[in-house]
Amino acid sequence: MNNRVPENEEKDVFRGVSRRDFVRYLVAGSALSITALNRMNAAVYQSITSLNQKYIEDESPDGVYWEALSKHFMFQDGFIMMNNGTVGPMPKPVFNTLLKAFKVQATNPYDVYSFIPRKRSEVRAKVAAFLGTSEDNIVLTRNTTEGMNFSANGLDLKEGDEILLSDMEHPGGTHPWNLKRARYGITIKTVPLGLPSKSVEQVVGAFEKAITPKTKAISISQTVFISGLIAPIKELCEMAHKKGVLVIADSAHGIGMLDMNLETMGVDLFATSPYKWLGAPCGVGVFYVKKELQDKLWPTIASSGWDREGTAARFETLGQRADPLIIALGEAIDFQNRIGKHRIEKRIKTMAGYLKRELGRIPGIKLHTPMDPYLSGGLTAFSVEGVDPRKMVDYVREKYNIVIRTIGNPQRGTYGVRVSTHIFVSMKHIDMFLEGVGHLARRKV
Repeated sequence: MNNRVPENEEKDVFRGVSRRDFVRYLVAGSALSITALNRMNAAVYQSITSLNQKYIEDESPDGVYWEALSKHFMFQDGFIMMNNGTVGPMPKPVFNTLLKAFKVQATNPYDVYSFIPRKRSEVRAKVAAFLGTSEDNIVLTRNTTEGMNFSANGLDLKEGDEILLSDMEHPGGTHPWNLKRARYGITIKTVPLGLPSKSVEQVVGAFEKAITPKTKAISISQTVFISGLIAPIKELCEMAHKKGVLVIADSAHGIGMLDMNLETMGVDLFATSPYKWLGAPCGVGVFYVKKELQDKLWPTIASSGWDREGTAARFETLGQRADPLIIALGEAIDFQNRIGKHRIEKRIKTMAGYLKRELGRIPGIKLHTPMDPYLSGGLTAFSVEGVDPRKMVDYVREKYNIVIRTIGNPQRGTYGVRVSTHIFVSMKHIDMFLEGVGHLARRKV
């Protein structure tokens, strides 16, 4: 078969293929060769390199830069995704790499077990560098929930040992401990965070006050899905470690949103989901185990190698994996590295700050997310007096094709909506959203 892209289509490949052309290629019976997919990825990265050079002096480039970058995501025409907190989109190079890797399985299964496992090791090294740690501390999981279960199941705890949770944890962060309590009789204490949390001292002080001689660990969301709080993990670790208490972080939204260094943070166990903000496909996660804790944490899944010591790979004996998902994770890291982690975090927080400030001008708004950029990121949660959050979700989808979601619980006073402001979200999109919220606030429906 001739895998060469037709000459008249090569120009489109090197320009960065449009969404319509991309779909046309796919519908043509998997006509895209690996060579063509590689060329398409090269075109995207050349575009980003050119943009970086053009705007090299701007710490936070203007709208032209981000508008150009947004075209490297595969959105349907007019679709505005402002709910990265559930599942985010894949950039084109990530999707291309996913196709390439699955094509290997379809056409040459031998490489699935002879070649691809080496690629998995390369991805683990990329993840480690991206998070500021050693690859020996990284476990490639399926999602945050799996990492949180590894944490709860793996720690040696006995009846009466105490775990501190915040009052806004995700079910994937609470139920592993509930299961541990049902089996072993541990004690779980809940610490209130406040809505919104007001300061680092408030959060750290609340946990410090709750610690007793029986407390073994604090398990807390670094990225709180209900309120949008970014918990001060570094300060929590400094306080907790002085008292001999471990800190376990559920950072489902952290990777790809925040410029993080796990060694600087000092966290003991850390779980995250790259398919929300990093642009990886669903079904791949990351779990970090501090070196000093690896021989004290029992593996949850056992196959050959579970009893080896020396690296966190002993927690990754799952057997055959959907390795194309892992390889695409490596591509997602490459994509963000081309732009820059610091630049991405700054853009996300700038857009969230603008959204929060403008929401504050609308009568009846209650912000659930801190204004302080140190305590917040790309998730903004709020409620509007007299307005049903479900109505808000439906209205902005029907009128503007903007996707957001409801969040929280009416009985706990946390019920509202949550908005994500990733790098492909523009000021224009936010202004459209604000227009819709303002309309509903005036009508109180």
